[in-house]
Order: sequence, then C-alpha cells, then structure tokens
Amino acid sequence: MGFTITGKLRDAIDLVPKKVWTPALDADGGVREGGDVAELTGLIDPKVLAKWPAGMRVIVRRERPHPGAQLSLFEERDGWRYEAFVTNTTAGQLAFLEARHRAHARVEDRIRHAKDSGLGRVPSREFNINQTWLMITQIAGDLTAWTRLLGCIGDAARWQPATEGAALPIPPRARPTRSQRTPTSP
Repeated sequence: MGFTITGKLRDAIDLVPKKVWTPALDADGGVREGGDVAELTGLIDPKVLAKWPAGMRVIVRRERPHPGAQLSLFEERDGWRYEAFVTNTTAGQLAFLEARHRAHARVEDRIRHAKDSGLGRVPSREFNINQTWLMITQIAGDLTAWTRLLGCIGDAARWQPATEGAALPIPPRARPTRSQRTPTSP
C-alpha cells in the first residue's frame, strides 16, 4: 500500500548510502532505467514501527522525473522523485516487490473506472435491483478495458469513463421525438 513521505521518512531517505540503492525492475523483469529501490525499515524510529503490525516493511523507489514534473523542495534538492510503500511480504528482492506494487496501480485504475461507470451509485434499496446494477457496471468495466486495449490508439487509448466526451468520440444516442404534434430534439 502506498505510504506518505513525511519529514521523518525524508530523514531516513537521507541516511541511505549510495551503495544500498539497487536498480528497479520494469514489468518485464528488465532493469528500469533511471530508477532505484531501497528499504527504509531499519532507519525508521523503532517506536513508530512498534505501532505497526509485525513484519511491515517500508520500501522507497527513486527515479528521475519526466520533464516538467512538479517536485517538492526535498526532491528538487537532489533531482530524484521518491515514492514509498509498505508491505508485509517478508521474502523477495526489493526490486520485485516494488515492481509488483507498481503493477497494482492498474488494478486501482480499474476500480476508479468502475466507480465512474456507476459502481458507487446503486439505484435502489432493493438487493436484486442493485445486484443487476452492479453486474451491468462490471460488464461496462470489462468493455471499457477491452475497448481501450483492442480498439484504441494514441490519445484514445488513454480514454477513461469520466472523460468520455473529451477523449473518445461517442455518436449521439438520442433521436428527435414528437410531443403533442410538436417536434422536439434532445
């Protein structure tokens, strides 16, 4: 799970020797250019660690930011962007644990898209109606993911349900109708 970088965590990052940083991995298992990983658990105050569940580890990744990135004053000092997370996984290389954490961001994106598509807005007090609503929401999420994967290129591949009108052209769904012999349009 992601972990906020506080002042005490910044102090711990400053204590990490250069030789302790190990190269980060990309999704394919290759070395991620411009990214390093280190564990901070042993550098954090034991009183703070005592409040956490047993076996929790703090891992930090640093990488060179993309051009135009907004950096904190701490990050501007040495030119690295930092991201920390905690895990209770006791075994495994740091680089693998960090790559697994980054891959989980894709899952969180799918949950956000599902919420934008109606997951967070159940329409009724009746269980059966809400069950059907949630099933339709899941189908919409699957269709969104597959449409982006198979049918979109360029900017359209970054389409999200919350920004559908701006990024993906959608044909109009409404048709002109008649109301008491007077034509109306949507």
